[in-house]
Amino acid sequence: MKVVIFAGGMGTRISEESCLKPKPMIEIGEKPILWHIMKVFEAQGINEFIICLGYKGYMIKEYFMNYYVYNSDVTFNLKTNSFEIHQTNTEKFRVTLVETGLNTQTAGRLKRVEEYVGKEEFILTYGDGLADVSIDKLLSFHHAHGKIATVTAVQPAGRFGLLGMDDANYVSSFKEKPIGDGGWINGGFFVLRPEVFSYLPPDSDQKMWEQDPLEGLSRDNQLMAYKHHGFWKCMDAMRDKEDLNHLWSSGQAAWKIWQ
Repeated sequence: MKVVIFAGGMGTRISEESCLKPKPMIEIGEKPILWHIMKVFEAQGINEFIICLGYKGYMIKEYFMNYYVYNSDVTFNLKTNSFEIHQTNTEKFRVTLVETGLNTQTAGRLKRVEEYVGKEEFILTYGDGLADVSIDKLLSFHHAHGKIATVTAVQPAGRFGLLGMDDANYVSSFKEKPIGDGGWINGGFFVLRPEVFSYLPPDSDQKMWEQDPLEGLSRDNQLMAYKHHGFWKCMDAMRDKEDLNHLWSSGQAAWKIWQ
């Protein structure tokens, strides 16, 4: 099974970092968030990825082009312009990097990788969202309902503390940023059958995946939601990056399901 990852957006809401690098290359710990996402899948037996490039996509290409050397012990002989690999600690990723356009919207990015996906079921997710989703359970749910598409639904932590008040305005309870104080939202981690490409119109470059295609699937009763009750967090702003880094450095990174 292949995983398609949207990695082409400009990340304007985290411009402090995205002015220098594409958002999926922003680091959590010492690794890009893109690496963390891929490790979640690799830990569950999936290691083939199709990455939709756009803004500063050359940096993602350079990262993977040099990945083997970056993660190996190496001796360089500058006199002969040669090198020797002694020991390596690299993942078994197979990565296809596709130029999907600087200003292409997400529906267009997906349409442009159709030939690399082929006629098989695949997973689609975003290059800025981390979760401890069980891929086995997600796939079992998808296969059981038999529809074209499954979206993973999540209930993120609230942005503010939740107050319980009585009629006299006494605070009877206080819960700091509770999980699930709002509704279910799109958490990515889609499972899609190849028929999904028929929902991508010719002008998909100007369309968001989250609009016409998903609305069409919903209208045709071809979209089901898998409710994920575990960890999920999107790196939307600097505050989110700081939160993820804190979880990683303190050993509380719930998405780290690998050894």
